[in-house]
Amino acid sequence: MSAQRLGLRNRLVSRGSDRFWRSLPLMASLAMLALPLGGCGTGAIWDKFLAKDEDKFNDEPADKLYNEGLYLMNKEKDLKAASKKFEEVDRQHPYSDWARKSLLMSAYSFYQAGDYDSCIGSATRYVTLHPGSPDAAYAQYLIAASHYDQIPDVSRDQGRTEKAIAALEEVIRKYPTSEYANQAKQKLEGARDQLAGKEMDVGRYYMQKRDYTAAINRFKTVVTRYQTTRHVEEALARLTEAYMTIGIVGEAQTAAAVLGHNFPDSRWYKDAYNLVKSGGLEPTENKGSWISKSFKKLGLG
Repeated sequence: MSAQRLGLRNRLVSRGSDRFWRSLPLMASLAMLALPLGGCGTGAIWDKFLAKDEDKFNDEPADKLYNEGLYLMNKEKDLKAASKKFEEVDRQHPYSDWARKSLLMSAYSFYQAGDYDSCIGSATRYVTLHPGSPDAAYAQYLIAASHYDQIPDVSRDQGRTEKAIAALEEVIRKYPTSEYANQAKQKLEGARDQLAGKEMDVGRYYMQKRDYTAAINRFKTVVTRYQTTRHVEEALARLTEAYMTIGIVGEAQTAAAVLGHNFPDSRWYKDAYNLVKSGGLEPTENKGSWISKSFKKLGLG
């Protein structure tokens, strides 16, 4: 190696050596900072940090979580917190009997809190996972009740009412002998009454607009589909009015006659009777009319 190259190497080594020795105090300081992590001074802090991660994997007893949920629901009235406890049982112990119970209690807590979508989700999952359970009927009923409690005013879209009717009919069909079937039947009448009310509301609107054909179609829906609701009396009276107005007096007479036969004390019958009489006619039933046939099907005629 030439003297020139040898001199250059020695200078580089010297510079590297100087740089190394100059960095020693800094390295020593860093080492001193790191040492306490394993020692006594900050060991407790490090242990707490690790413990938090370990807790994520330490399952609590299912019965403890379940009872805590019951306490929060019944004593503290904290339904949201109770739901979380019940969901935690299902998460930590998914195949246990406690999980099955907690899933139903979670649905109930959501329902009581007015969180209907979450209730429907939990109850649907319960019915899917435990269709043969004695509590499946109640879970199905919670689904129906959640839809029912969201039925809107007759002036709004009745899609939720349709869902409520379908869910209530499901309770009655699947669990006809359960106590919830009777409750579902009562709610079903209320939901059907709501749909009939919607038809009447639209029918009256068409009457005001003098669109009598459209109005008749709405009242016809009430008579053919919702005969057991409180709106059927008015529907027959409105049919009498609409048919008289457009000159189909035979149907007007039949509507008035069927109304009087089935609801003789109704104030709507008095209106229909007076309307027919004002035209020099009498309420007379045509057995071949769709109105008469509709009532015959249900044994009301």
